[in-house]
Amino acid sequence: MTGIIRGKAFVYGANIDTDQIYPGGYLDLTDPERVAEHTLERVDPDFVREVKPGDMIVADANFGCGSSREHAAVALKASGIAAVLAESFARIFYRNAINLGLPLLVCPGIASLVKRHDLLSVDPVVGTVINLTTGATATAQPLSAYVSAILMHGGVKPMIRRKMGLLSPADGTARVDT
Repeated sequence: MTGIIRGKAFVYGANIDTDQIYPGGYLDLTDPERVAEHTLERVDPDFVREVKPGDMIVADANFGCGSSREHAAVALKASGIAAVLAESFARIFYRNAINLGLPLLVCPGIASLVKRHDLLSVDPVVGTVINLTTGATATAQPLSAYVSAILMHGGVKPMIRRKMGLLSPADGTARVDT
């Protein structure tokens, strides 16, 4: 996570649970690309066809409630979603997404400021959100230093690998010892 994120918004209501984000019938899939093919399919059958890398999810309260399965966060990230902005998040989903390197921003009032396919500009570090389509602005709650560090490394696993010297600091690729 670095710099400003720009993309179009996909807007959803309150209490979108992890089974709606990623249906439980596909839990045997493990390849992120295959997982992404089923993202939000019961809530929004057009999502997979319309989403592009850098796009964002905007939702009302309690996004990611329900099961603790990591698949929902994997599906969103593999779909190309660059950030999720919501009035609030379920705690387990929040941790799963952050640990995978997917920025989640708690942004009071965001659900009423954005419509589907509005173009957004988001600075996740500062917390500024600009709806480039309407000119409306919002401010997200700041991320903690620890959450920011995880996101800057691309997730908790890359952060730990880098701290252990198992990744090159320059390019993030795994160091192979022979």
